Amino acid sequence: MQLVRAEVTLGLTTFNLLIVLMLPPLYVRPLSETEQTALEQGLRSKNAFTLRRCQILLASARGTQAREIAAAVGCSVQTVRNTIRAFHQQGLACLQAQSSRPKTVKPIFDQDKRAQLHQLLHANPRHYGKSRSTWTLDLLAEVAHEQGLTEHQVSRTTIEEALKAMGISWRRAKAWIVSPDEQYELKKRQRDRLIQMSEQNPDSVDRKFILERVNRWL
Repeated sequence: MQLVRAEVTLGLTTFNLLIVLMLPPLYVRPLSETEQTALEQGLRSKNAFTLRRCQILLASARGTQAREIAAAVGCSVQTVRNTIRAFHQQGLACLQAQSSRPKTVKPIFDQDKRAQLHQLLHANPRHYGKSRSTWTLDLLAEVAHEQGLTEHQVSRTTIEEALKAMGISWRRAKAWIVSPDEQYELKKRQRDRLIQMSEQNPDSVDRKFILERVNRWL
């Protein structure tokens, strides 16, 4: 039995009706000898979930209707119907309650992938077709995805968390990650000097041109 609410309008008046739908009777399918034995053994189970499901299924196998089973076992008719459907889908496995604990989520960067990420930190981004010689968090995420370390490009936060798992903070990492470019420090000093010159003489030096030119080195 299922209750359904419906609205019926006659003229200017709307009536709220409660319609009773009689669901077709649901019985468990014929049991095999193995299933019959397992359900009967389940009647001695100390697990309340298993015990109740065995009672429901055996009663249904005897031809008892869901409403009568619910009254005898002390549950709702819907619980009886759910039990029978679960048995049809899962067999005897339905006698075990599913864990309500959330499944453990595998980290994006496991130990092996963190080791590969650590190697990336000491490689030149130009080796991966990038236009600069030093890493940023976004660039690490981009290359990690391109190299197959991640299924999709992860966020900066995910990269930071992976570094943290290795005992590395990004702020400290930037201090010891050295560009493989042997001329990097020289180029950086030249850039800083040109930037300083452009700030001191903004009218005589094309600062934008300088920055674009020097950034190509780094």
